[in-house]
Amino acid sequence: QVQLIESGGGSVQAGASLRLSCAASGVRFSLFPLGWFRQAPGKEREFVAAITWRGTRTDYADSVKGRFTISRDNAKSTVFLQMNSLKPEDTAAYYCALDGTLGRTRVPVTPRDYDHWGVGTQVTVSS
Repeated sequence: QVQLIESGGGSVQAGASLRLSCAASGVRFSLFPLGWFRQAPGKEREFVAAITWRGTRTDYADSVKGRFTISRDNAKSTVFLQMNSLKPEDTAAYYCALDGTLGRTRVPVTPRDYDHWGVGTQVTVSS
């Protein structure tokens, strides 16, 4: 059974940084793309960042480009989201997700690309 467990969320002031982690188990982690999504109250879940299985390609939402960085450590079965220069509009529950499609060549950026989801970690940014 695939499990994804996020950590690293919290409450910070605008301009601060946070590093989210997502540890996976029950899956050959290194074979699959991974992504981060977020969902604010009353809004749909939105794409934040994704990384291919080899870690050679990444993609980001326009709203986070230049501020957020996704990375992965296949030896530790963990994906990270480094978030710098946080803004109040970044406030949301953040979810990591694993795309269970082997050999996918593009970076998956839509929720339907993903088969497994974590339970989320809350990030709150105050002004």
